[in-house]
Amino acid sequence: MHIRPATDTDIPQLVEVWERGSLIAHDFIPASYWRGQREAMAEQYLPAAETYVIVGSDGESPAGFLSLMDSRVAALFVEPEAQGRGLGRELLRHAMTLRDSLDLQVYQKNETAVQFYKRQGFVVTDNCTDPNTGEAEYVMAWSQQASG
Repeated sequence: MHIRPATDTDIPQLVEVWERGSLIAHDFIPASYWRGQREAMAEQYLPAAETYVIVGSDGESPAGFLSLMDSRVAALFVEPEAQGRGLGRELLRHAMTLRDSLDLQVYQKNETAVQFYKRQGFVVTDNCTDPNTGEAEYVMAWSQQASG
């Protein structure tokens, strides 16, 4: 498997990966919310971000992706059936080679993701509330200096 920059032709599949992953990881938020964000994800968020895909076993199709907005990890999603194989970790490590520090926001109820980021060297630096969903989030940060 390898990581490459996303292309415009990847966007429809990335939106599918994002939606499936969001529905599973964020089951505490109504599915209608995620479905309502598909168009914005495809037309605004993904095109505006610096996005990398990890290619699946077929050598072509994205099995997951990571989007950066400056030093913020704006999105990190892996196909549900490909999770647990280290793909998210590889995408995050790739981002760590591109930036000296990273930050992100993660829903506090998404305990799997919170623990994943902690294992990768992120620490909780603040709490906030997502204005769109009303859900509590952690602000987490990683820096090259702190990790090594």
